[in-house]
Amino acid sequence: MSLNLNLQWTDWLGMFVHFLSLSLLSIGGAITTAPDMHRYLVDRQHWLTDPQFNASVAIAQAAPGPNVLFVALMGWQVGLNAGGPLLGLFGVLVTMLGIMLPSTTLTYLAASWGHRNRNLRGVRAFKQGMAPIVIALLIATGWILASANVSGLKDWPVALLTVVTALVVWRTRVHLLWLLGAGALLGWFGWI
Repeated sequence: MSLNLNLQWTDWLGMFVHFLSLSLLSIGGAITTAPDMHRYLVDRQHWLTDPQFNASVAIAQAAPGPNVLFVALMGWQVGLNAGGPLLGLFGVLVTMLGIMLPSTTLTYLAASWGHRNRNLRGVRAFKQGMAPIVIALLIATGWILASANVSGLKDWPVALLTVVTALVVWRTRVHLLWLLGAGALLGWFGWI
């Protein structure tokens, strides 16, 4: 489903600034900011639909390469909804520059400083304190993606599969590709 959008230059600038700010919050990777991207692109601006958002994340996560590719796909989709492939490329440029510039610059500077001062107590404490934050952000991302596909009690098999998969990943060493394959088979047979 495609939307017909009429985006002005101020809309593009607003999206760029929003992705600039998200870049500084992307502790643990760009995927941790997906809930706010969803809020901005789907709920607030209505530039993407839920299926377009979820497809962007799913395709990028399934493809080889960095997980930040989902941001490019969202920019592409917004551009397509706004007027075609040329605006799609512009959307990729806007979102990728927005998400990459601040975090890349900050990461380079902080990593250089942290490496020079790695024996300081504060640097070690910061590294240990970031782990729970990253985990919480990833759980929020999973919640947004899962809740878009589960609508009440009629979708209990999907919710159950999500919980079981999370427990298997957490408690065992089963490779994720086996779980993806099992989910694909369950969907293919129409069981979920």
